[in-house]
Amino acid sequence: MNTNPPIDVLGLGCVAVDDLVYVDSYPPADTKVPVSRTERQCGGLTATALVAATRLGARCAYAGVTGTDELSSFALNRMAAEGVALDHTQRLPEARVVHSFIVVDSTQRTRTIFANLNGAIGAGPTWPDPEVIRNARVLFVDQFGLPGMIRAATIAREAGKPVVGDLENPDQPGFMELLSLVDHLIVSESFALRITNQRDIAQALHKLQSQTRSVVVITAGARGCWFRGEETDGRTHHQPAFHVEAVDTTGCGDVFHGAYAAGIALGIPLEQRILRATAAAALKATLRGGQAGIPDAAAVEAFLTSGTQPLFSA
Repeated sequence: MNTNPPIDVLGLGCVAVDDLVYVDSYPPADTKVPVSRTERQCGGLTATALVAATRLGARCAYAGVTGTDELSSFALNRMAAEGVALDHTQRLPEARVVHSFIVVDSTQRTRTIFANLNGAIGAGPTWPDPEVIRNARVLFVDQFGLPGMIRAATIAREAGKPVVGDLENPDQPGFMELLSLVDHLIVSESFALRITNQRDIAQALHKLQSQTRSVVVITAGARGCWFRGEETDGRTHHQPAFHVEAVDTTGCGDVFHGAYAAGIALGIPLEQRILRATAAAALKATLRGGQAGIPDAAAVEAFLTSGTQPLFSA
């Protein structure tokens, strides 16, 4: 008999190790500048979303493919320390995690990312076992290991399980097939307008909505997000952003995705899912680090009951 607790959110995709270099200002070419500090963090779309979902009360597991090298071990150890289960993770000698070097301009509060994707697999083409996918309450997908993502999303949809997608590269072969399998689609405004060839969010939402898709969310930074789905009777709703003093926006989108996925698994209605995801992303922006700044459920609830006003009205 299987005595393992059920998986609320299962992720298969991008795991990264981020080496951050902080400088006073981003330098021009052929110059030498002092570094104020450095740090190493675990990052990646799926890894950050799973950590966010875990901190917000969901039981999460990673079932993608990583390496046996030191960087892979670092990332997995950080995920395990956050409570993400690794029972279904596959480790192969030839695999790697994404390794990014991030130069942070402390004055302008900008960042430049140099990402090494060599060897990064994400979702394995035949991994994990289909029963692992069927037994999860929510499947979270990105585009790392796209054939494996399509396989996993197909299995999940056939089993009637929600598939939450964080997609960002429409030029990748197989993108449209994976897009068609995602029934909870959360994308940025620029990406939505690009893949729909529309001029505004309302038109893009309408075009992305389909009979097989439960929810579409388009995020627009400080302007909040717009969403529509089965629970809105086809009407478009707007969730304003919250007014916060942003320190580091790294990972805010991934936190939004993870908080939203956790909300599905925990049975939270759509409008409350969006509200909690917006609050979690706002709180993350107030602290440095893609994962270090992710709030827990208590912090989100305290924030929402503190009387904090939206940055923009609906």
